[in-house]
Amino acid sequence: MPEGCFAILLTTESDYKVLGYYFKDKRLDFEITSDMFLRLSLDHAKNEFSLLKLKNVKIESYIYKFKGKLSRKAYGFIMGLLLNEDDDPEKFRVPLKNSAIALETLSLLDITAEDFQVKLIETYRAFLETLTDILDANSLKESIINRTKDMLGGGKNERKIAQELLQKIEDNIHTKIAEFYKSAEDSLKYMDYERASKQFSKAADVAEELLEIDLAKSLRERVKLSVIIPDLAKKREEIVKEARNALKKEDFYNAYIYYKRASEISKELMQPNQDEEYALKSKALQDFYNADQKFKKKE
Repeated sequence: MPEGCFAILLTTESDYKVLGYYFKDKRLDFEITSDMFLRLSLDHAKNEFSLLKLKNVKIESYIYKFKGKLSRKAYGFIMGLLLNEDDDPEKFRVPLKNSAIALETLSLLDITAEDFQVKLIETYRAFLETLTDILDANSLKESIINRTKDMLGGGKNERKIAQELLQKIEDNIHTKIAEFYKSAEDSLKYMDYERASKQFSKAADVAEELLEIDLAKSLRERVKLSVIIPDLAKKREEIVKEARNALKKEDFYNAYIYYKRASEISKELMQPNQDEEYALKSKALQDFYNADQKFKKKE
């Protein structure tokens, strides 16, 4: 389960500029040093992705290269993800690349540190942190306890809320979120969408009780999604069929476009495995199509 992320701008005027960090554990002691940057830049001079192994953490990173006028001021930026020893770097490659694409839409050369921090957190939660990760009982417990530490140093009302939260943790209220979530996911497998919606709603209620507002919001989205899953799944099935038909006709352009749409729907359905599968197929076909076009121009 990832510990956080960072982004480094590769300017033409200097070696680098750290755009920002986001750590799930605010106490995590990590920063990009000149030595670390050198190792990353050497790897990315040859490879799109890099895996850097340090003493207590692994860094999976992706380099996004700018094009056009922007490339005169900056070569691009590196998006990095901090992983634990038991995390599989391969499964984060597509989400990491999608994160970089999302950040590229910002004005990275003049964005304020505060504005970038907000976007970095949003991007991390949207692409790199799955609900399954968040719902892990130990992670959720640690998150709530860390939050109460700041609250206990506040006013009387804050201290009271913190103590109530700690009592709920003692009573294992936080474990109910994962229980309701699993029940909802099981219901989805059996196409009982109404029950799934109710179970997601119960999980959201508990998250709100524990003041996990972002988590509750994500679970409410799952409530809405449960209603439209059948239509979205059917739409994806039709699109994948079109992609395969395009491949049979050697229409690589439309094949990669169809797989890209299938990936987007999988993301909407919050199915990371299918999202990654179709995204990889789309990227491979896009690269093949582009190479084919270059070859034809030379003829």
